[in-house]
Amino acid sequence: MADGDRFNIRNLTRPPDLSRGEDPDYRFTLANERTFLAWVRTALALVAGGLAAIHLIPDALGSEVLGVLLLALAFLTAVSSYVRWSRIENALRANATLPHSRIPQIIAYAVALVAVVTAGLFIIQVLIE
Repeated sequence: MADGDRFNIRNLTRPPDLSRGEDPDYRFTLANERTFLAWVRTALALVAGGLAAIHLIPDALGSEVLGVLLLALAFLTAVSSYVRWSRIENALRANATLPHSRIPQIIAYAVALVAVVTAGLFIIQVLIE
């Protein structure tokens, strides 16, 4: 396993190494950037959902829990999108195989969990009232 494949705190802030390899076809670089921006938009939507859960439905049972879950998921999405973008940029420059990422799977499961928690909280609130 290459050093860039293991998680370490330096990967969170390390920019791609533009001095290694050669410049890839600009279309691949731009596609990688568009994918990164899509992940950032997803993180922003999760932030908006988390804040909305906390502030727009403050009387709902568990709105704080739901909001914090969404905000934590937004943080995970934003940070992992940068790490993913940097790793792919390095692989493109080295003309190497693109690194595999489990982040889409983790985020999909986390969103499904948030949906189940939300449904459960609303069902409990309806039963209480």
